[in-house]
Amino acid sequence: MHCSCVWSSRALSPALLPRLLSHAGCWAPGTKPRGIWSSPRRLASAVETTQPIPLPSQARVVICGGGIVGTSVAYHLAKLGWTEIVLLEQGRLGAGTTRLCAGIVSVAKPISIECKMADYSNSLYEHLEEETGVKTGYVKTGSLCLAQNQDRFLSLKRLASRLNVMGIPCNVIKPKEVSKLHPLVNIHDLVGALHLPGDAVVSPPDVNHALATAAAGHGVQIHERTTVNHVMMEKGHVTAVETDRGAIECEYFVNCAGQWAYELGQASETKVSVPLHGCEHFYLLSKPLPEPLQPSTPVVMDMDGRIYVRAWQGGVLSGGFEKNPKPIFTEGRNQLEIQTMQEDWDHFEPMLSALLRRMPELEVCEIQQLVNCPESFTPDMRCLMGETPGVHGYFVLAGMNASGLAFAGGAGKYLAEWMTYGYPTANVWPLDIKRFGNLQSSRTFLRHRVMEVMPLLYNLKVPRWDFQTGRQLRTSPLYDRLDTQGARWMEKHGFERAKYFIPAGKDLLSLDASKTFYKPDWFDIVGAEVKCCKEAVCVIDMSSFTKFELTSTDDQALALLQHLCANDLDVPVGHIVHTGMLNERGGYENDCSVVRVKKNSFFIISPTDQQVHCWSWLKKHMPDDPQLHLEDVSWKYTALNLIGPRAMDVLGELSYVSMTPEHFPSLFCKEMSVGYANGIRVMSMTHTGEPGFMLYIPIEYALHVYNEVMSVGQKYGIRNAGYYALRSLRIEKFFAFWGQDLDPFTTPLECGREFRVKFDTDIDFLGRASLLHQRQEGVSRRFIMLVLEDHDTELDLWPWWGEPIYRNGELCGTTTSSAYSYTLERHVCLGFVSPPSLDGSPAAVTPDFINRGDYEVDIAGQRYPAKAKLYPFSSLFAQQRRRKDEMELSNFQGK
Repeated sequence: MHCSCVWSSRALSPALLPRLLSHAGCWAPGTKPRGIWSSPRRLASAVETTQPIPLPSQARVVICGGGIVGTSVAYHLAKLGWTEIVLLEQGRLGAGTTRLCAGIVSVAKPISIECKMADYSNSLYEHLEEETGVKTGYVKTGSLCLAQNQDRFLSLKRLASRLNVMGIPCNVIKPKEVSKLHPLVNIHDLVGALHLPGDAVVSPPDVNHALATAAAGHGVQIHERTTVNHVMMEKGHVTAVETDRGAIECEYFVNCAGQWAYELGQASETKVSVPLHGCEHFYLLSKPLPEPLQPSTPVVMDMDGRIYVRAWQGGVLSGGFEKNPKPIFTEGRNQLEIQTMQEDWDHFEPMLSALLRRMPELEVCEIQQLVNCPESFTPDMRCLMGETPGVHGYFVLAGMNASGLAFAGGAGKYLAEWMTYGYPTANVWPLDIKRFGNLQSSRTFLRHRVMEVMPLLYNLKVPRWDFQTGRQLRTSPLYDRLDTQGARWMEKHGFERAKYFIPAGKDLLSLDASKTFYKPDWFDIVGAEVKCCKEAVCVIDMSSFTKFELTSTDDQALALLQHLCANDLDVPVGHIVHTGMLNERGGYENDCSVVRVKKNSFFIISPTDQQVHCWSWLKKHMPDDPQLHLEDVSWKYTALNLIGPRAMDVLGELSYVSMTPEHFPSLFCKEMSVGYANGIRVMSMTHTGEPGFMLYIPIEYALHVYNEVMSVGQKYGIRNAGYYALRSLRIEKFFAFWGQDLDPFTTPLECGREFRVKFDTDIDFLGRASLLHQRQEGVSRRFIMLVLEDHDTELDLWPWWGEPIYRNGELCGTTTSSAYSYTLERHVCLGFVSPPSLDGSPAAVTPDFINRGDYEVDIAGQRYPAKAKLYPFSSLFAQQRRRKDEMELSNFQGK
């Protein structure tokens, strides 16, 4: 390799980096005193100050962290009218990760809420200079996401479909068009690319400076050289922040401490879990090329090569996400301010080789610096946002997974809305910190998981992929038994759940490695499990479901649930009620089944990932009454779902009790003996719409009951089944699941669940007023089922979720979940559609609108016709069977 300087072995002194970055607007060391930072007009006088300006004794909100995330929160709170805002930075403003950020603002993100945040950030940064007078280095460069293989190209096409729904410009292009947009890109091994013309680059320290300037202009006090020691609390509320310069009384605290957010959470009087961990992140800076690269040259993201490249002062800035990352700071806080860490050319070499393969002309370029800086990552590659469970007034915004600049503007906006209104204006559940619990806070778990997460940022992720690290954290007592019977596992909220069971004789390795956007290798296995659920009996271990018991001495438990739940809970003992827990807007905060086990005792069953969120929601609304008690009993019970027409025969033999509908009606619960075990809560429901029962078994009896069920069930053709079969069954029956189809912005009226709302009572439940208003005005979107037509399951791309829905050629919504229906022998998608707005106002959805449209579902840019239904296909199953019988008859007659 020819280099006029060096690419691999010798680099300039680390002392050069501050001078290099000063071009991007950073302050040189020692130029800022300990004290208050307010605005450019006060900057000169602040520099001359020798005495630190005293901290205020009280404030409404204290924000910890003066990077781009913290300043964004301060800026947006001030814009929403908040006063008495204090931002504290332990070092100098923007001297942490922000100072070393690569400066790329791209909307090419894995999930829609992240795309929205990045799109807002882009727009904000574009107009910041006009608002503040501070130059931000904003250049709209556009970006190119390259694909070296067809699977990557398909993933980019799926992303393009999603961005089109959001109105974000993007184009799927051919390799030759890449050459026209970027002069250095080698296209010989490319199959295509995604062009995002709106993407941009900025100077991160200058954006940080501009946000701080704007915030200070709205009255925010910004104090540097001020360390937060811990957050003080009383009765679960934030009361004050103790710093090395004194205490500040406050109502709210926002942890935007970046790398140190975990340690800061642990420093509270009540420990707050902020699950993130640092890794080293490398990028290089080159000197200007012989023919300097123009600032407007598009950013290149070569994810198959694991690198990104942008123009930088006539040369390039290039980094990436290696397969073997180096976690740091596992032992805790190591640095006051983040300086560049030790260069490691051997470690960077694979990314350097990928860069030279993609841009061979850089061989003659001179290197300026190899930068090694820390980035923080979370267990699932999504940032942490929102109010922490158990501590009112303690908010977190951290763990940006190397996208802090792209997310900061939008995330700061949503968090400020959350603090102001009690909720953000978009569904941020995928980012809500309450998706995690204390179980994900182990430093060992975090260290191992982030070593997997960092490479995954650029890995090709096909549907249904699973994390490999941090597994077997929470398991059912039946785990080993099921594992020996061929269970293949997925993880949800740290809990192991069986996806499907590989029959004896199948190639285990090929199934484990199955990754595709097309028909998966497990198709026939899951089909056999579904068939058994419909014709015989299957057992699904559903122990991961969240389970609470709410009890009281008098009617306090009933009163609380009547206030929180949309459905009527004042039912006879033993009855099961499916209900939503709604917010004031009428949206679902939880979707659960509630059993009245005694007059003043209720058993609440919620989705697995609702464990922390639902607990927090219940505790938030519980009165301070010692006679009212809430207990998380998820770990006390193993849950077995017996699905199928022969389930009643199996349980009847084991309990010597008739399990027929006449003796055991639907949605009823009895405490029974099963085998030798007593105290089993048997419920006549299945979560799938098929006949069957749920068994909630005290864990000490779990193995015995399972063995008895499997033994007696042999004569009825019993077998194990997994969650993939469960998904197929529930989707073809039009069952919506919280977190996939239902969210805090979805109301019962929008998803056909008005019958689960107690409108006929005078009980003032949470969300009632909003639902009454919506019922009067009409809903502007509606949950529907779509059955794909002219879609070849063997050859065509499969729908998964997030696909655009078109009606009469016009975009009208997106899918939320989908599965292959083995009964209909078609793909079934669930999703929401809306009519075009009238004069800017949303129009009401009518049955005619749904029934008289011609629908298509867009899968990676190709549209497939679909039949739409507002209600389950109860009659379609019979029609499908008749159609098959007629075809078989005609085939027979033709022979």
